[in-house]
Amino acid sequence: MAERLTLLTGWAASPAALEPLRAALHARAPYLEVRLEPLPALARPGDWLEALDARLPRDGWLGGWSLGGMLAAQLAARRGAACRGLIGLCSNVCFRARAGWPQAMPADVFDAFRQACRLDAEQTLKRFTLLVAQGGGDARSLARQLQLTQPILAPAVLDAGLQLLAELDGRAALETYPGPQLHLFAGRDALVPAAAAQALLDWLPDVEVQCFAAASHGLPLEQPEELAGAILAFMREGDHG
Repeated sequence: MAERLTLLTGWAASPAALEPLRAALHARAPYLEVRLEPLPALARPGDWLEALDARLPRDGWLGGWSLGGMLAAQLAARRGAACRGLIGLCSNVCFRARAGWPQAMPADVFDAFRQACRLDAEQTLKRFTLLVAQGGGDARSLARQLQLTQPILAPAVLDAGLQLLAELDGRAALETYPGPQLHLFAGRDALVPAAAAQALLDWLPDVEVQCFAAASHGLPLEQPEELAGAILAFMREGDHG
């Protein structure tokens, strides 16, 4: 059986956004089966984790980008030893700042974004792709890539994803999951503060944390080769650790 890594995409993003990373992983490790998964298109946020648990394979590594990584952490904690390891890509412990985790998007900024999405989803999604690309070496090109692959989602599905971003607190999941963890951040991320990387390491010193200083939230598209190298090194270490 081939070794498998399942990667969940981010909010309002297509698995196509992770294709450059999958290609880089395949070029370096042809034996590795990399499965890219969209997030559930469900209007009830409470159903998302159940839907993922039902459809995702249980015999491999789990990871995800942004919201995808936050959901992967919840699923890894639920599955325990059945999950080989957890990989987060620009995925914060809490996306919306709260007591005990201020290294996140300010609550008023997030709430204004969510309200804007309810009023005009199309324009808000365009703004979102610009934020994902902000800080990148070629932000305009990166934003265009994201816009070209962005899926068409119902407003209720978009809002359900934002509700999860507002509510999910990954601290219990990350603390209880028994397997190896790798958390990769971007130094110029406009959505997940770079300070979250050090905060996570200070809180859980046994996990692996790396920050790509000259990268945006679009890290998987922007630096897929570097990302693939870090992921494969972690997986090899996990297999022998």
